[in-house]
Amino acid sequence: MKKGMVVTLAIILALIMAACTNSGGNNENTPTSKPADSTSTNQPATEEAALDPDVPAWQLDTSPVDLTWFVGANWYGHTWGESLTSKYVTEKTGVNVKIEVPSGEANEQITLMMTSGQLPDLISMGSWESAVKKLWEGDHVYALNELAEQYDPYFFKVAGDGTLKWYRQPNGNTYGVPNDSYSPNLMHETGMTAANQTFLVRKDLYDEMGKPDLSTPEGFLNALQLVKDKYPEYKGQPISPFFAQGNVPYGMTEYLQNLLAVPHEKDGKVNDRLTDPDYVAWLKTFRTAYERGLINVDFLVDSDTQVEEKTNNARYFMMVREWTGMTAVNPMLAASANPDSYYIAVDGPQNANGDSAKLFPGNMDGWMVTMISKSTKNPERAIRFLSYLASEEGQKDLFLGKEGETWDSASGNPKLKPEMVQLLETDIAKMEKDYGILDTYWMLRNPVIVNQWRPEKAPVIKQMEDFANAQADIDSGIYKGLDPLGDSDVAVAWARISQNWEETLPELITAKDEAAFDKIFNSFLERRTSYGFDQVVEHRQIELDARKAKMAE
Repeated sequence: MKKGMVVTLAIILALIMAACTNSGGNNENTPTSKPADSTSTNQPATEEAALDPDVPAWQLDTSPVDLTWFVGANWYGHTWGESLTSKYVTEKTGVNVKIEVPSGEANEQITLMMTSGQLPDLISMGSWESAVKKLWEGDHVYALNELAEQYDPYFFKVAGDGTLKWYRQPNGNTYGVPNDSYSPNLMHETGMTAANQTFLVRKDLYDEMGKPDLSTPEGFLNALQLVKDKYPEYKGQPISPFFAQGNVPYGMTEYLQNLLAVPHEKDGKVNDRLTDPDYVAWLKTFRTAYERGLINVDFLVDSDTQVEEKTNNARYFMMVREWTGMTAVNPMLAASANPDSYYIAVDGPQNANGDSAKLFPGNMDGWMVTMISKSTKNPERAIRFLSYLASEEGQKDLFLGKEGETWDSASGNPKLKPEMVQLLETDIAKMEKDYGILDTYWMLRNPVIVNQWRPEKAPVIKQMEDFANAQADIDSGIYKGLDPLGDSDVAVAWARISQNWEETLPELITAKDEAAFDKIFNSFLERRTSYGFDQVVEHRQIELDARKAKMAE
């Protein structure tokens, strides 16, 4: 009987202890409906903490964590941890970023990292880069929608359904979020086209020449002759008469075709812009210029350092160049001993009909696409950090900096302090290094949000921007990025064609006469066909049709 009582008491005691334990656990782990304010605690939240889709999940854990961020632009020179803004964001979120940039070509470096299996936590690559598709198809990066569902449903609110839908893959997942993404409707409604392609000339030389017509082959060649005869040097250094940004693949191909308003499609079918008669005629114009000694091939071979040195010293006469790359240089030149040596946008090469340029606007693809690699040890912190950066709060923090130090509230609206505006106009490098505001950390920049806080641009910048906006073909953004990427047979074929075109165009410009030009060009077209160009055209058509369908949804 005693044994029976002992057993019964033991069972009762065990049940009581279990009940107490469960009761205490429920009291401890039941989260409040709103995460704790990050300013009052930096302790990690419990695993059972509820995720509110209307509340930023980064607030649940602001403990220190390091994330590496690969920015796929070898010219990007900013670091994290020295500027006021980066320190403020780290203090607020707990996330410390180590920025990495490629020493050479971004595609090659990321490909090597994929082979090694060691990728940075965050990766930002140009939306057009072939490595982006390889990262997605090779299962190297997380599906952002899956991470968001698990760790931060707030991401869906700030990333935007349109953007996520645009980048959604056939398997239903979205692996990257873009910066600088624009929809045609937004551009029509706001007038913000994000067009940055311009044809630039050095103002003082252009004015002295009597503002020559550069839109026709004859006027173009005459202006180059004037440069050679009257302005061969500037400050003891030779003037480079012409520059094309991105050399063959961009400046002398797609960009020049946009200046010439070469159509992207005809009767619903993708157009072969490379064989357009106006484009070929202008390539022959450049050949003539080379034959006459009016240009050399430096614009095809100059390094980034050489281009920067020549630009900073106003040693180019005219440039096929995006105005956004001149925002630091133009104010500096305007403040120099020769204040009219800055660059202005004018009408450049045009087609035989004299049509205005049809410049690429912004588009849904955006510029850079940011991804979270599966090498990261902190996927939950990574997706929450992206959510923060994509939110209006994060955009404000990264763009304006810290309230009271870099900006104040004027009638309820954020406004940069006058000393910051002064730095923007006189010393952008110092502004970015010391304060890290505005476009220093552009990896997740959303122009729809941040443009409301931009100060009025200096006249030497606004002239270029206005010119580009006026010539933007708002509905042509859908044509950007139709070419195949990745490791598929058609992507390999296109890579081979592109490489061969890069080798062929310098031969065309340096051809001894027009007959030699024609022979070289026709030979390239034959090789292009043998490499699989028909399959490339088919891919472009399928991609274009799919984009049209997405836009119609």
